[in-house]
Amino acid sequence: MTGSNKQAIEKNIPTWLTLLLATACGIIVANLYYAQPLVGLISSSIGLSEGSTGFIVTLTQIGYAVGLLFVVPLGDIVENRRLIVVSLLLTAIALAAAAMAEHPLLFLGASLFIGLGSVAAQVLVPFASYLATENTRGRVVGNIMSGLLLGIMLARPLSSLVADFLGWHAIFALSASAVVILAIVLSKVLPARKPATTTRYAALLGSMWHLLRTTPVLRRRAAYHACVFATFSLFWTTVPLLLSSPVFHFSQKAIALFALAGVAGAVAAPVAGRLADRGWTRRGTWIALAAVIISVLLPLMIQTGSPVGITVLVISAILLDAGVSANLVLGQRAIFSLGPEIRSRLNGLFMAIFFFGGAIGSAIGGWAYASGGWSTALWIGTAFPVVAALYFATEKK
Repeated sequence: MTGSNKQAIEKNIPTWLTLLLATACGIIVANLYYAQPLVGLISSSIGLSEGSTGFIVTLTQIGYAVGLLFVVPLGDIVENRRLIVVSLLLTAIALAAAAMAEHPLLFLGASLFIGLGSVAAQVLVPFASYLATENTRGRVVGNIMSGLLLGIMLARPLSSLVADFLGWHAIFALSASAVVILAIVLSKVLPARKPATTTRYAALLGSMWHLLRTTPVLRRRAAYHACVFATFSLFWTTVPLLLSSPVFHFSQKAIALFALAGVAGAVAAPVAGRLADRGWTRRGTWIALAAVIISVLLPLMIQTGSPVGITVLVISAILLDAGVSANLVLGQRAIFSLGPEIRSRLNGLFMAIFFFGGAIGSAIGGWAYASGGWSTALWIGTAFPVVAALYFATEKK
């Protein structure tokens, strides 16, 4: 991209392009979550043993983590549009394989590559930040991240509903078609961006540890969000178990509808971006952390299947998703304000660290619920954001 073209884009990013990038991120990242509510159906269909069902979700997460560390950094040395399109085509092939799989090894292999290719979303986010001016970067990133977060929040209820009407294969086939269309559209409308960095790939990967060690903003923002994302994963791993228990008697469709309640929390993402653009990142972070803490304390007070109890759970879900959404955007706005030549590597490290936090939250949540019930899971879920808040209190203004 020439200097004059880049300047023109920075002056005025079309609203339609922001919406397209937000939609693209949502479509891409949803692929990580489609299988989660369907593991039972999928396992029985492809002949996967009950003890191995966890591999369906785990392999997708492993593929995504590998992509964050080894594919996303390529955005600092490889032409970004080509990297995005190739990753999307890989994702589409993996989704099609999953849709047609009748053998466990084929499905598990496809799951790994679905996760790997889905990191295209994390190439798109820093790409969008390059197109924004310093004064509008928070707003642009916030708007795009709201699309990504909607994808995360809508994926589980959508896959449950589609599987209920068309069978579990359908959600993977439909997503494969959507990703192919998305790849074609993005290849036509995205501007080319060839990074100026001439670093070799091996040196690029080697520099990531150095960046983590010498960039306190990255370490802190990743730690804050790893904690709140652990609570997010813990809550959404255990609340379906609570809702399907004898206390609530929710059907699978009712659980899917409950998950839609949290979608309202995604509106916090663009608001957080605007706060960051005004220099209110510190204030916004306190609000985000407080929202997450309150969201897990509320259901500890009222634990009944009554309308009041259900209302409290809905409010908690909205507060939790709002706090996590806001904190994510504030964190990315902070690290994207650093050197543009290292932005993809910073984003890869940031996402990988907090994604690891989410994996810990999911694992602990399932164990805590089985061992001590919903209250035990919530108390552990409260501890994560409290630790983040205490650590944040030590940050110098």
